[in-house]
Amino acid sequence: MNGGVSIHVVDVASGQVAEGMAVRVRRPGGELLCAGRVAADGLLAELSEQAQDFTRGVYEVELEVAAFYREQGQALPPVPFLDVLVYRFGLDDPRQHYHLPFKLTAWGVSCFRGGA
Repeated sequence: MNGGVSIHVVDVASGQVAEGMAVRVRRPGGELLCAGRVAADGLLAELSEQAQDFTRGVYEVELEVAAFYREQGQALPPVPFLDVLVYRFGLDDPRQHYHLPFKLTAWGVSCFRGGA
């Protein structure tokens, strides 16, 4: 895979991918590049056609964490610990592929750069 960004989301509390979680990718300042829901394979499929849209710069991934867990039937407090998680990352070389594997629960998140 050349260039671009891919996102994979796993709910580590259940051991399943976070199928159905709403995700958006933006440039800081609000320009929306991509929006969709995590698919059955855990990936945000809408990013597959976006490789050319990623140039050197800073981007934000927005994950609708609280809404996802509430849709799964999990009781969360009125003010959840993680609501809309905003993850800002930098892309220095657009010729490389940047894979963002998110591992999360309603109470925490882990992500690193994969796909180097």
